[in-house]
Formats: sequence, structure tokens, C-alpha cells
Amino acid sequence: MPERGSPTLRRLRLGQELRRWRERRDLSGEDVATRLKWSASKVSRIENAKTMPRKSDVEALTQLYEVGDVHRRELLELHRDATRKGWWEDYSDSLPQEYTTLLGLEVEAVSARSWEPQLVPGLLQTEEYAREVIRATQAITRIPPGEFRSRVEARMARQDLILRNTDPLTLWMVLDESVLLRRFGGASVMSGQLERLVELSRRPNIRLQILPLNSEHPVNTGSFFHLKFPEFHDVVYLESLHSARFVEDEEMVFGYEIAFGHLQAEAFGADASRELIEKTIEERWR
Repeated sequence: MPERGSPTLRRLRLGQELRRWRERRDLSGEDVATRLKWSASKVSRIENAKTMPRKSDVEALTQLYEVGDVHRRELLELHRDATRKGWWEDYSDSLPQEYTTLLGLEVEAVSARSWEPQLVPGLLQTEEYAREVIRATQAITRIPPGEFRSRVEARMARQDLILRNTDPLTLWMVLDESVLLRRFGGASVMSGQLERLVELSRRPNIRLQILPLNSEHPVNTGSFFHLKFPEFHDVVYLESLHSARFVEDEEMVFGYEIAFGHLQAEAFGADASRELIEKTIEERWR
């Protein structure tokens, strides 16, 4: 089950801190590479968390940067934590790399905001709905049976983030009303999924709003998932047909925060959204 303390975030923080120490010493990546007899690409990969440095690499960098004992111990502790294995890594062979990175990041997030105009997001999906969503991609991606099962299992394990009794992820989601109407599987799958939305919307850490079809659309954009951390900058996750990417630029991330504010302002409130979901179950999926 997911636990607090993400090695993915630790790797990012480690790279970020090492880059800051390099810049404090007014050294370029090429300078570091020359002095340590490394390639410049190795320095870049470490700082951008593209590769996991050895302990000896971190020690060499702290010595070159003349890092004091206290900060040196902190960096080595970050490195130790970064080498631990996250629960999601058991599924890494079956999941896209960007998605496994997302799983690693959200474990340490304190809150998340999500806009979804097409389908129920993975954190709120029932197992039956998740199977149908993944099966729907078979027309364009061939997923072997074993990988199919792993993807469903990972999606269900991920939901511990919002369901755990201690320190659950605070989640604020806005769904387009069309999400309630677009069919995945049969009527029983859809009614079960919408009943799950009603149930989850009553949890104190989850706020669910529906943007009605007859309202003016305030933001013409696809889905996005905005994560907030206590010790790291905000990150926005964007998914496309065959890939995904992370937005970390502060100005761009702030733009998504503004966009979400417009969406939630135009959407029904939590109680009215729950009533709409219940009405859709009765009128469309019974």
C-alpha cells in the first residue's frame, strides 16, 4: 500500500539541492565534469533526476562544493531515501514511465486539484470502470493480459492515498457533466461508478464538483492534475494520447491554478453536484 515518503520526490529534491550548491560555487556543469573527470551529461542527469547517483558521486560533489557537515548529512540522507523502492515500482514494467513518476510524486503531495472533461479520474474509479477504460485503449495500444491486470491493480492501489484514515490526500476535482453520460461498459458499470462518486464526495478530504453542460465553458483545455507539496514546488501533470509530461515552470503552473479557479467557480457546488450525479444514475443508468 502507498506510504508517505516518496523516493521519486527525494530524487528530484536531491538533484535540485545539488544544482543549487553548484550554482552557489559559481560552477558550470562542464566545470564539475572536468574536475571530477565525468561527462557533462552525467552532471545534468543527476541534477534533473534522470539517473540515480551512487553515494560516492554525492560525496564527491559535496566535497567539490565544500558543503558543511550538517548539509552534507542532509544530502546523504536524501540520497539514502531516494534509493528506497516505492510500491509503484512493482508495476513499472507495465506502466508508462511518466505515469510511474506521477505515482511517486503524488504519494508526498498534500493536496491535488484536477479537471477532467472526458472520464472519471483514476483516483475515483471503481475496478469495473477502470477495466473498461483500459480496455477501451486496446483499439490503439496492444496491452498483454498480464500488463492489463497490473494496470488495474496499480490504479486500485493508488486510491489508498485518498482513503487512508491518517493524513489522506486532499482532493478537489471538477468533472464535466459529459463524464457522467459517456459510457464505459454496461449500465451496471456506469451506475456503480456514479454511486462511487456519490460515496466519495461525502468524504471530508474530497470536494467533487460537476460543470453542467448548459453552463458557459470557462476554460477550453484538456484534463490536468495539479499537485501541491510541502517541501517542493507545485507540479502539473498533463496526459495526451501516447505520452504525458510534467509542467514545473512557476508561471505556467500558476496559470493552471487560475484556470481551475474559473472552473470551480462555474461548476455546481458540492451538494448540487451530488444531486446531479444521483439524478443521472436514476434517469440514465438504471
